[in-house]
Amino acid sequence: MPNEQGLHLRPVTAFVDLASRYESTVSVKNITRETEEVNGKSAMEMVLLEATRGSVLRIAARGVDARETVAALAALVKAGFKVDSGRHCE
Repeated sequence: MPNEQGLHLRPVTAFVDLASRYESTVSVKNITRETEEVNGKSAMEMVLLEATRGSVLRIAARGVDARETVAALAALVKAGFKVDSGRHCE
């Protein structure tokens, strides 16, 4: 995870907002900490990942737009949670 602050409230909100635009269900697991999978559309569950900078996340989706969903969420994470305004979530 390239975001210096890790997965705190603002990046979680950006992730959940983007995930919620898609029909597919989204699950996320912090591979680094070996956490349980959580619902990627739930901010409360995403915070439980305890993803700090350098954490590896596995993003999975199921549904009609699963590929698009994973691609968009992976791009958000790789961009350091860069939002449309050009600012990073910090």
